[in-house]
Amino acid sequence: MKRTTKIALGLFGTWAVSDLEELWTMSRSSRRVLPRLPQALPIPAALRRDGVSQRHVTAGIATMGAVIALAAASGVRTEGRSPLFRGVLLGFGLHGFGHLGMTAAARGYVSGAVTAPTMVLPYWLWARRELAREGIREIDAPAVAVAAAGIPLAMGVHALMFKLFRD
Repeated sequence: MKRTTKIALGLFGTWAVSDLEELWTMSRSSRRVLPRLPQALPIPAALRRDGVSQRHVTAGIATMGAVIALAAASGVRTEGRSPLFRGVLLGFGLHGFGHLGMTAAARGYVSGAVTAPTMVLPYWLWARRELAREGIREIDAPAVAVAAAGIPLAMGVHALMFKLFRD
């Protein structure tokens, strides 16, 4: 198997294991964390009060899984050169730091706190190193644009799931 194929498939595999933690913990974690966020953040009152439902989490993870699968397939097809793959890889790695930051800010466990330092970040660092060995830069303008689009995408998926699955 080509190195680039392993890297691309590794993105999906690492995401899947990481999101199993979120599947099991996000709803419960959100009920503890969301009420403590600053009031200035535009979070619906129902989310602050109740957290995200398990249906919201499950459907959101499935939706993002489709995006990750598409990016991984693009990585396999282009041998790691696709801006979609490289951008999603960059966003995935950076999101690991987000989980660590949220854990520090919450001064306790938040969903993703276990797999971010043990799986997400080590995989990302390995993938970057392996891509570099293939002469592929992970970070350039198209990849950064894709990674940056991940923030509104994730927020949009959460907003959609909230609309669809609020109980």
